[in-house]
Order: sequence, then structure tokens, then C-alpha cells
Amino acid sequence: MPNSEFILIVDDNPTNLSVLSQALKSAGFAVRVAEDGESAIELVQHKPPALILLDVQMPGIDGFETCQKLKAVPLTQNIPIIFMTALADTENKVKGFSLGAVDYIPKPFEQAEVIARVRMHLQLKQLTDNLEQRVIERTAALKQAQVQLVQQEKLSMLGQLVAGVAHEMNNPISCIVSNLPPAQEYVAELAKILELCQQNYEQLPAVIQNTIANTDLEFLLEDLPKLLNSMEVSTVRIQDISVSLRNFARADTSTKVKFDIHQGIDSTLLILSHRLKSIGARPEIQIIKQYDTLPKIECYPGQLNQVFMNILANAIDALEDVWQAKQQVDNSLTIKICTEILTPESIKIRISDNGIGMTEEVQQHIFDSLFTTKAVGKGTGLGLAIAHQIIVEKHGGAIEVHSTPNQGTEFIIILPVED
Repeated sequence: MPNSEFILIVDDNPTNLSVLSQALKSAGFAVRVAEDGESAIELVQHKPPALILLDVQMPGIDGFETCQKLKAVPLTQNIPIIFMTALADTENKVKGFSLGAVDYIPKPFEQAEVIARVRMHLQLKQLTDNLEQRVIERTAALKQAQVQLVQQEKLSMLGQLVAGVAHEMNNPISCIVSNLPPAQEYVAELAKILELCQQNYEQLPAVIQNTIANTDLEFLLEDLPKLLNSMEVSTVRIQDISVSLRNFARADTSTKVKFDIHQGIDSTLLILSHRLKSIGARPEIQIIKQYDTLPKIECYPGQLNQVFMNILANAIDALEDVWQAKQQVDNSLTIKICTEILTPESIKIRISDNGIGMTEEVQQHIFDSLFTTKAVGKGTGLGLAIAHQIIVEKHGGAIEVHSTPNQGTEFIIILPVED
């Protein structure tokens, strides 16, 4: 029994209190005493004991009423109570058990029996407490697992939706891309014809002369190729985004496949590019890449892309937080991504930012499920917990975080090259 716990003996007989106290103290228990029910209840409310030995027949409120009052209060209702009485008839025993007592010791009592019963019920109480704690922990774990499954299912459905949208985008994009070169050629030919018309203006019919006179032909000939070039650049960007969406949302098979990690990171950055641009007074977030020449690794690409998305999105959040806190920065807002071959069997990915950073306490819980430092509605507390699960459990890798408040954060991911 821990040093802070004690046995409470409640009896109006000083001899019984003395004998029991001495016996329990000799057996190694801490003991406190009360001579009536009222003082026992008052003592228990201030300092709950580990177990109560309670006499039934006492002046004032008897043992049965004392037990009833203690069991009615949440703070004291789980304390084991053993009745001590000379009332050994069945009716009184049943009444005592119905009120919540755990045992009955007849008077006169044997000291050895009292000590044995006290030890047994303390052990039962400890086992019960341990079991309840395990139930609480298992229930919490099941809840976390359920929330993670729901989140993963949502991500899976979102991935399917994104892949479908990207696929549907591909056909019209391909049509535009394939038709732009001949359109540019046709426009060039038409421009030649218009230039000839302009050069031979006097020989043209009056109706055509009037049309040319009412048109800024020089501006049209100069601006139309620029419009086509701008359309071509925008179309290529849409095509890149479509490819990135397909790469990011690719469905993982039941077996791992060879995958270019840099392709996954770059696809994720392209999807997040709208958040990297300058917004209002906040400057653009700079991306610094230091890519080593890496081999393709065996992995689940869609899952790793999800990890990159979570870490990079969190880095952007941290940079936005530091900007909002200071409204100015000494250095540019930066995310640095480094990759390297760690050993012939593994690679390392480092993603760092110079954002708001984290305290040591936050770092200790950052991969815990449902843990978040973000405002309600902004974060689920699942992103990094799922990222940890993907890296460690699904890929046999490792992920760790290093951070200093107001200086920044770095995530380090180590992945095996082959399964």
C-alpha cells in the first residue's frame, strides 16, 4: 500500500480501536480512527482512505447509515467497506451487502482474519482500479483508431475524387495543348495576309478599307501572338497541376511500388503553390531544394505524399503564424527541403522552416493522435499521428522532430530503399 494511503477504523469502543489499530500497524498499514459515523464521514471527505473497517452498532448514525451516505458521494463511493458487528444474522448481512459493503467480519474478531481480509480487499481494489484504467486506455485507443480510420477513409475518398477530376481535366487539356501549335501557325498565316492587306491598302475594295480604318490593325497584329503565348503558358501550368494531382492522389496497391520521392515532394509543392505566394503584406514563402541523386524506393506513394502534404502544410502554417505575430521578419519566410542517401539501404529527407517553432512539451506529444495546438476547426490532431503511422508502421522507417520556439522546426524522415 502506498505511503499516502491508510486504513480507517470506525468504532465507538476504544478497546476495539486500540486492538485493531495495533494489529494493522504491526502488519505494516497506516491507520486512522473515528469513534462515530459523523466524524468518519467528515474525515473521509477531507482524506479518502484505501479501506474502511466500519462498526454497525454505534451511537448517532449507525454503520448502515454511514455506509449509505458514503456510497452516495462519487468521491467516496468506491472505497471498500468491511462491516464489523456482533449481528451475525442473515438479514443484517444481506442489508450490509445491499448497501455496498464488500465483506462482513463477526465480533469478537480474530486479528489474523481481519488482516487477511483487509489485504485481500486491498488487492481486489488495486486489481479493479488497474482494470478500470486499462478499460479507459483501451476505450481511448479504440476511439483514436476509429477517428483515424474515418479520417483515412475520407482521405481515400478525397484521393479518388481528386484523381477522377484530374483524369477528367486531362482530355480537354490535351485537346488544348495539341491544338495550340496549329492555331499559332494559322494565326501567323492570317497575320501575313493582314500585313499584305495593310501594305496594299489603296488597292483594296472600299468596304475592306473602311473595316481596316476602324480597326487598330497594328495593335492586333502585335498583341495576338502574345495572347496565344500566354494561353500556352497557362495551359502547360494546368497540365502540370493535373499531373501533380494524379501523382498525389494515386491509389496505392496492396504491394509497394518503386517511386521517385522527389516527384512526390514536387507534386505536393505544386498543389500547395497557392499558399506559397505572397498574400497581402505577407511576402512569398521561399522554397529551397537541396536534392541528392536518390534511387527509387519501394513504398506506397499515395501515403508518402500524404505525409509530405501534412508536414509542408504545417510548415506553411508556422510561417504564417510567425508573420502574424511579428508583421515583419528579419529573414525571408523559408521552407528548406534536403534529401540524401544515408546508407546504401536508406535515404533521409529533411524538411525545415524558420517559423514559430514548438516548445519541448509540444514536441513530446506532436505525434500523439488527436493532439493539436491549432484553433478549433483548423486542425484535427490526426495529420502527424497518421504521418508517424505511415512512416514507422507502413514503411519501417523513422520520423523525428527538432524545434526551437521562435526559430523554426525540422522534420527528419528516414526510409528504407527496399522493403
